[in-house]
Amino acid sequence: MMKVKVLSILVLILALCMITQTTMAQRREKVFSTEGWWKPAEPPFSPVVNDDHSITFRVKAPNAKNVLLIFDEWDVLSTPMEKDKHGIWTTTIKPVSPRLYQYLFEIDGVRTIDFANPVVKAGTSVYGSVVEVHGNSVRYDELQNVQHGEIHILKYISTPLKRPREMYVYVPAEYRKTSTRDFPVLYLRHGGGDNESSWVKDGRAAVILDNLIAADKARPMLVVMSNGLTDGSWAGGSTVEGMNTLEEELFTDIIPMIECNYRVAKKKESRAIAGLSMGGGQAYVLGLRNLDKFSYIGQFSAGIMGDGKFSHDKYVPGVMDHPENINQQLQLLWISCGTKDPRYEGHVSFVQDLKKYGVNCEFHDAAYGHEWEFWREQLYEFSQRLFKK
Repeated sequence: MMKVKVLSILVLILALCMITQTTMAQRREKVFSTEGWWKPAEPPFSPVVNDDHSITFRVKAPNAKNVLLIFDEWDVLSTPMEKDKHGIWTTTIKPVSPRLYQYLFEIDGVRTIDFANPVVKAGTSVYGSVVEVHGNSVRYDELQNVQHGEIHILKYISTPLKRPREMYVYVPAEYRKTSTRDFPVLYLRHGGGDNESSWVKDGRAAVILDNLIAADKARPMLVVMSNGLTDGSWAGGSTVEGMNTLEEELFTDIIPMIECNYRVAKKKESRAIAGLSMGGGQAYVLGLRNLDKFSYIGQFSAGIMGDGKFSHDKYVPGVMDHPENINQQLQLLWISCGTKDPRYEGHVSFVQDLKKYGVNCEFHDAAYGHEWEFWREQLYEFSQRLFKK
């Protein structure tokens, strides 16, 4: 009887060993392998910029009944797409000029970004996907083979808002080459649908300044880009109350932090303030309120100057009582708006009113709407006029 039990145990052990060996063999068959990985990268799925500057767009939507390409930011082109047997919708648009473009897909009435493309335009929300078309010559807002500055992200607690905020700071390459030189500063403000990163990501401010400085067309300067929203709305950054809050933050938190942490000149001749849309209004108002602190003001496409109803007495009381003081204090008052922008006629009237007061200013326009292509050009032109000896 004992021999039978021993034999049974041996049989059981043998069976367990066989099962274990079988399981290990199966596991070895599933060992990680890079087999099949060694191949060239697949061509881009969407978008594809062709040699003739036409662009092919694709999106996988096998169950969709109707798909449109919504192309460009202002002069929008809506193009039907065609579906193949694999459920991939495709269209190729005609050749376009070299620059940055925004686009979306509209799938059965629902607009969406291109999930095959990681480059998007984003601010207070995600607005669309971005495609860049390169030309035979390098653009002013395109990465070039020059020395590049740095982008620093500084965090702080806003005194008036009592919450964490951050700012982006462009530091030119020349800053690291010397330990004795003080640099001028441009305080650059974003629009109502943007945030503190927008001038870097969508406006290409660092790229533009790198190229200008390398070509000796602009003086090396720091560019400080802070958040211009107070409550997440355009109104919050455009009312008198909002301007008061932003003014306190600028002079209590932002400028002191910059002047404490960087070698920058602490005189008005070395400070400029500019902005687009909502930020353009902020730059104009805060600049005129503080003529003893800024020598250059740039206003691009501001909404509060676009309806012909702007009141200096409301935003900057008393400033027009002595317009000669503006002319004496400012080296440059730059105002601009695209001719396709609904704000354009209001800007024309606004500039006419300034000239009636006797205020010296420059008005610049171009055939654009309310869009980044115009504002990048404005930064390119405006920054060349700053801090000239």
